[in-house]
Amino acid sequence: MKIVIQRVKESSVVINNNAVASIGKGLLVLLGIVNEDTQEDIDWLCNKIVNLRIFPDENDIMNKSLLDIDGEVIVVSQFTLHANTKKGNRPSYIQAAKPDIAIPLYQNFVKTLQDSLGKAIQTGEFGADMKVHLVNDGPVTIIIDSKNRE
Repeated sequence: MKIVIQRVKESSVVINNNAVASIGKGLLVLLGIVNEDTQEDIDWLCNKIVNLRIFPDENDIMNKSLLDIDGEVIVVSQFTLHANTKKGNRPSYIQAAKPDIAIPLYQNFVKTLQDSLGKAIQTGEFGADMKVHLVNDGPVTIIIDSKNRE
């Protein structure tokens, strides 16, 4: 499981000209899933997301977590995070999990993150053509792969 975390001042997801998600200060989380991902990957990543100290404290040092600032979250599925670009110019997405595997893992990720954060989170729509809007704060963008945790 791979995520891209973007610290945002605001973010939204639009599908067919309809806003389906919108947050203020917090995180936009782009989520890519592979066949080998498990609940263990989900638990580890969700713990990282809520406790990662990437928000400024009173001295403007990145020392506060999402929990500390009572921040909001949008999670957006993004299979392209697992693009293989080694050969040619057209990426291969063969490593990305197919919907029958990815959808339940995506849903478990969202539920686990909600439980870890202690409040509802916003989401895009799995498999939809989404327009993701954000004001990246910093900018702060962090990539985490659950397979590189050791």
